[in-house]
Amino acid sequence: MTRKPILRRKAGVIGWPVAHSLSPLIHRYWLEKYGIEGDYDLIPAPPEEAINIIRGLKDQGYCGANVTVPHKVTALGAADKATDQARRIGAANTLYYEDRHLVADNSDAEGFHRNLVTGAPNWRPRKSTAVVLGAGGAARAVIVALVDAGVASIRLLNRTRAHAEALKDLAPERIKVLDWEDRKTSLEGASLLVNTTSLG
Repeated sequence: MTRKPILRRKAGVIGWPVAHSLSPLIHRYWLEKYGIEGDYDLIPAPPEEAINIIRGLKDQGYCGANVTVPHKVTALGAADKATDQARRIGAANTLYYEDRHLVADNSDAEGFHRNLVTGAPNWRPRKSTAVVLGAGGAARAVIVALVDAGVASIRLLNRTRAHAEALKDLAPERIKVLDWEDRKTSLEGASLLVNTTSLG
């Protein structure tokens, strides 16, 4: 009897541009270290093709993917189902399959909060003010994490103010949108600055 070959499971990171991403290097290291049969690719997705690429992951042999800029909001809309956290944030950074259904999830908020607690253990969120630059999917997750941590006031700035205004629904009583030109003065009295823009 001829045994069928074991297919290597593969995942990847979806973004545009994505060639600079170190994710394949990182994930392939862990796959090899723990002897997991699999691979991890770059999945370039031009904005006009992103939805079709995301919805066609399984047909391309992928069991899931991570999502980076600028497709986190698009990924949520392209999925068949979404976790409560992804729906709350309004963006997805993780895609996986349950049967043949593509599920959108988001671990950005939890990851950001854990990193903040580890990297700045003396930071006290209660009654504090945070400044957030950017208004994409990462900014959405950061805002949710800050709200859950108890931050009283969030000053949100983006080059296109309308995009920042669209995020106010995440916490209308705590978010104040400011003009991009006011980013220097926005730091007055703030205890935390988070840059979620693609400029880094």
